[in-house]
Amino acid sequence: MSKPKVITLTYELRSGSAEGEVIEIAGKEKPAEFLFGVGNLVPDFENNINNLQNGETFDFVIAADKAYGATDPTAVIDLPRSVFVIDGEEAADMLFEGNMVTMRDQNGQPLQGKILEIADETVKMDFNHPLAGHDLHFKGEILNTREANQEEIDHKHVHTGQDGH
Repeated sequence: MSKPKVITLTYELRSGSAEGEVIEIAGKEKPAEFLFGVGNLVPDFENNINNLQNGETFDFVIAADKAYGATDPTAVIDLPRSVFVIDGEEAADMLFEGNMVTMRDQNGQPLQGKILEIADETVKMDFNHPLAGHDLHFKGEILNTREANQEEIDHKHVHTGQDGH
């Protein structure tokens, strides 16, 4: 594997194809900056961008099974509504359909869940990655490439700005 690098790029991410629903855009006024080569990104994304130089464009699709996988029906569960009681009060500000809530699994690890439905006694949540089941279409341009410094490699993220993060 080559030395990790920092790549600054623009991109438009769509679901499925060039005509699919726009999921995210990073334009030239606020480009994305990624640390490549440390396992932080979907491998096929890195493979498609890896050898591109400044000014080169890209346009590719990553199949769902090579991105975030298929939607797992066992990751949609009903939780007791009591899970959302904090200090004796129901957390009404977070209990609404479509809200993304950070929770902890049985090992204490954080995971994101989307509230699908709220019933009298239960809350149906989806713990699938939001992009599970989606083919991902990326189109964009490489703006800058540089070698990552040792601190970035050690911390596994890009350091920018005055505080280094």
